[in-house]
Amino acid sequence: EPESIPKEFVMPNGSASRDRHRILIAQEAARILAEDGVRDFLLAKRKAVQRLGLPSRVKMPRNIEVEEALREHQRLFHSEDQGRRLREFRRTALEAMDFLARFQPRLVGSVLAGTAAPHSDVNLHLFAETPEDVVLYLMDHDIPFEASERRLKLTADRYELYPVYRFSAGGVPIDLTVFSVDGLRQSPLSPVDGRPMQRAGNQEVKHLIDRPAEPIIGPDPALTDPV
Repeated sequence: EPESIPKEFVMPNGSASRDRHRILIAQEAARILAEDGVRDFLLAKRKAVQRLGLPSRVKMPRNIEVEEALREHQRLFHSEDQGRRLREFRRTALEAMDFLARFQPRLVGSVLAGTAAPHSDVNLHLFAETPEDVVLYLMDHDIPFEASERRLKLTADRYELYPVYRFSAGGVPIDLTVFSVDGLRQSPLSPVDGRPMQRAGNQEVKHLIDRPAEPIIGPDPALTDPV
């Protein structure tokens, strides 16, 4: 009689295979985000599926799983560079925030979260009476920029388009999303975990820069807007 397989190793409907595929996709997507110049999570996951030779309809990992894999990848393969890179990005962010102080800038995204890769942007949220106020300010200071729009999720079923302006400071791309002044009161939802996007003001960014050097610095729960 053949030896029976312990129940704890039996997973019906191929769930073990699906879980393994999700882990592999998350790990490969993390590598793509860290090393290949890709910034978009969905694109990184699609590229990972192709590279792994998996069917296109395979169940994808959630963005939060990819971000966790990205942190682990950076810890394992880029720990020394990551700490230095974050300090440089955050110093650049602070300089840009000082320059744009009249628009109450807040740092968001990978530079705040601690997952910035060499090709990452410094992402700032600005708050103005009109987007034209930001445009005129950049023009008055002879800052060449590119304009576009970004679709952000505000609630489970509500999206809005926001103007975006991009320029370069010392070779680092600075990405500005402009909200109305009331936008300080409601942060859009993060594409990573679906929660309100974390924002850090000038003092919070200084705090991150002044911390003792750490390989990976994750978002600090205390860094929330007091508005």
